[in-house]
Amino acid sequence: MREINEQSLQLIAKKAVTIRKNIITMLGESGSGHTGGSMSAADIMACLYFWEMNIDASQPQAPGRDRFVLSKGHAAPVLYAALAEKGFFPVEDLMSLRKLGSPLQGHPDMRKLAGVEASTGSLGQGISWAVGMALAGKMDNAGYRVYTLLGDGELEEGMVWEAVMAAAHYRLDNLAAIVDNNGLQIDGRVQDVMDVRPIAAKFAAFNWAVIEIDGHQPEQIMTALEKSRSIKGQPTAIIAKTIKGKGCSFMEDKAEWHGTAPKKDEAERALEEIEAYAHAKGIC
Repeated sequence: MREINEQSLQLIAKKAVTIRKNIITMLGESGSGHTGGSMSAADIMACLYFWEMNIDASQPQAPGRDRFVLSKGHAAPVLYAALAEKGFFPVEDLMSLRKLGSPLQGHPDMRKLAGVEASTGSLGQGISWAVGMALAGKMDNAGYRVYTLLGDGELEEGMVWEAVMAAAHYRLDNLAAIVDNNGLQIDGRVQDVMDVRPIAAKFAAFNWAVIEIDGHQPEQIMTALEKSRSIKGQPTAIIAKTIKGKGCSFMEDKAEWHGTAPKKDEAERALEEIEAYAHAKGIC
């Protein structure tokens, strides 16, 4: 088991701060996009891209690379922020988000941007794609792992559970699905729109190994990802309890920030809060 030490935790904390700042900056520039669910997933993405996954920006199509599928494709800003920070494209290109001709579309497009493994946006299709990737890896005796990030509102889609059933049937222990369980979707609280609880029990009933964590605690995220590697004969579901809009007090736990971009003054305020948090925590 890889050691989780102060150095690795400090790195993840720094990357999560940078990812959040870049999310706010690019969305403030674009004037449209999904803020809340991008911010809630920043810690998870920092752990995946800067600790867990075997990927190399200089070889984006390397056969043995790990694969990540953003099943909740509307949260594209968090994926773009992670890819830019990892070196897949220049950070300044983030400012082209949603602009005409930009490869940084409102939803990820694998034909336009290196590092994007699947074009997603139609909810439920991303995990289905990830299951196919994991099954192909098994059939080819390949060593790569597949990771996918879902929203809890996305679990309302029936095809999610068809994919979950297939993953268990084919014993895809090279697959880890992470649920960004922030409790909100565009129309309000998930439990009020279409209650998907109990999430952990549902995955367990479909014969998945289940790990429940705080999705804003890097050590818990890293430990869960490491544990998923040791689980044999079952796919792993990591249910990460998160806060929509995490990092900005006026965005946190508010459904109206699901698909709203910050105005200039709001973006400035958000960046000030993120900087203040990083300074207070000694993240530099």
